[in-house]
Amino acid sequence: MTDRHRDANALAGPLADLFGGDVTAALAECAGCGRRDVIANLHLYDGGPGAVLRCASCQAVVLRYAITPHGTWLDVRGAAVLRL
Repeated sequence: MTDRHRDANALAGPLADLFGGDVTAALAECAGCGRRDVIANLHLYDGGPGAVLRCASCQAVVLRYAITPHGTWLDVRGAAVLRL
C-alpha cells in the first residue's frame, strides 16, 4: 500500500448516487481500532478497480466501493457502526 491517499470527499458523488444524498458527514466507527470519525476524514485509495476507504488512525479498510458490469458493490465490513 502506498502512502499516497486522496481526500475521501472525492467519493462524495458516487456515494450520494448510491445513498440518495451526501454521506460524507456520516459517522463511521472503525472495526479495527474503534476510532469514530466522519467518512470525509477517511483516507481514499482509488488507484485500482474500485475505491477503498481506510481508517486515518490504524489504516484498516473501513469501506470498499466498486462499479462493475455486474453491479455496484459496497463492502462495509470494516465499519463496526455507520451512522447516517
